[in-house]
Amino acid sequence: MRHYLFLFILLLLVSGLSAQADFYQNYTFTRADTLRGSLRPERTCFDVHYYGLDIKVDEKKLGIAGQVTIAYEVVADFQTLQLDLFANMKIDHIMHGTTELTYDREANAVFVHFPATQLAGSSSSIIVQYHGQPTVARNPPWDGGFVWSHDKRDRSWIAVACEGTGASLWWPNKDHLSDEPDSMLISITVPNKLMAVANGQLRGTTVEDRWTRYDWFVSYPIDNYNVTLNIGNYVHFKDEYHAADGDILALDYYVLDYNEDRARTHFQQVKPVLACYEHYLGKYPFWEDGYALVETPYLGMEHQGAIAYGNQFMRGYLGGMIPRDMDWDYIIVHETGHEYFGNSIGCADLSEMWIQESFTTYLEALFVEFTMSYPDALRYLSKQQYYIANQEPVLGPPGVNWENWDSSDHYYKGAWMLHTLRNAIGDDARWFAIFKGFYQTHALSLVTTEDFIQYVNTQTGQDWHPFFAQYLGYTAVPTLEYRLTPRGKDLQVAYRWVADVADFAMPVRLGKAGNTIRVTPTTTEWQETLIANATPQDFTIATELFLIKTDEVKE
Repeated sequence: MRHYLFLFILLLLVSGLSAQADFYQNYTFTRADTLRGSLRPERTCFDVHYYGLDIKVDEKKLGIAGQVTIAYEVVADFQTLQLDLFANMKIDHIMHGTTELTYDREANAVFVHFPATQLAGSSSSIIVQYHGQPTVARNPPWDGGFVWSHDKRDRSWIAVACEGTGASLWWPNKDHLSDEPDSMLISITVPNKLMAVANGQLRGTTVEDRWTRYDWFVSYPIDNYNVTLNIGNYVHFKDEYHAADGDILALDYYVLDYNEDRARTHFQQVKPVLACYEHYLGKYPFWEDGYALVETPYLGMEHQGAIAYGNQFMRGYLGGMIPRDMDWDYIIVHETGHEYFGNSIGCADLSEMWIQESFTTYLEALFVEFTMSYPDALRYLSKQQYYIANQEPVLGPPGVNWENWDSSDHYYKGAWMLHTLRNAIGDDARWFAIFKGFYQTHALSLVTTEDFIQYVNTQTGQDWHPFFAQYLGYTAVPTLEYRLTPRGKDLQVAYRWVADVADFAMPVRLGKAGNTIRVTPTTTEWQETLIANATPQDFTIATELFLIKTDEVKE
């Protein structure tokens, strides 16, 4: 039910953000892109409240078969609604009570026809029975699909990851970020020798001959792509996290049986991660469902309440990617961050994926700041800066299920934008109040870029639209042009911004190393300041605090 039922005209209120539309104007989008990515009347006419997914997994045929119950409220009168299921998956029947419904398929869309008009305000449900061999992931988790693998003892180890590609690659649903169910039952039947782990809490198991059904229940809203299954020779062990107010959060860990000892030691670092995020944002958002890590044959994914973990119990990102003197698991830190940004707060269109990824990537730096120091966080941010490409806008094109990113700027550039905003605001107490306040105001809901801008504007009493327009809507970062002129023992500094957004005017710090001052250049004119007892060799710009380019203009 967590949804925005409106057609996206993304951020037209944000001055300059039409730039990202210009950037993508030469892309060719197909009818299938629109069917999948847009909120057409066949989608906005109904609001999903509940899914009941019940499937049997055939490890030998690499296939699944079962059904999905979809309970919904009718938002607007309709006789046809749109579901989504990849074309390679076969539909057996679609039932509305005792009536079998007809349907048409176009690309991966399924148009379901009712014999009578479904009236606004009513509630109902349908059951879709289906089977097939789901898409196999070529390079999970970056390419979506099933992973049919074997552990090092040559036993079946099965998983799925489908962010971007979409949950409809393996089960029928309304595959758009704007509509999440309030709750979900996930029933997975597997051979007795295997265990099936999904999201939420395990409600029970049922043994039938050589098969065991595992029933998992999610009691919070959940993105369709976060719905998961993990099948293997798992052992399960428990731990607890004690929140600042004394509440106890259940920690559940599922790892391959031969990795239990390593995992018991390695997963102790979950607790300081949760403590960090509780400090900055508040308690873990899915408290009743608990927190879980599940070992997977791919690197990781933020599956809600059942985080996919495949970092092989190593520091950093498979042993690298973080400074050598830091010793923490990147997947645990990053994917746990997604429980807040991505799973609790999330975007309603893939074009705004920066909301999930930038905030979560910035949380990595805050974890370093919380456990070490701010200078250490700056060192970590400098490592992140290496991955900024400035090749495409952070915002993608709306309404087309965009996943064809050429860079990771919606991770790293977005994180640096937040770091820059912190320093442009120039008041850490206010910044962290904004950071926590925005999250807590919108927890368990969908948000847009404009929601965040308006929140920042309200809390600061300033208009930050030009700032976000530059960093999100254009490929380039602003350039600070400056001129240095010695004046006796002092140094005269002239400065201005060069930016795509005409009214860009962001504060920045410059001056002598260790003693910089705050100035607010504009794009319209040169401004000047005098730095006492300074030479050109003393001059510095605090580029460790701001994502900018600098250019000295010689007279």
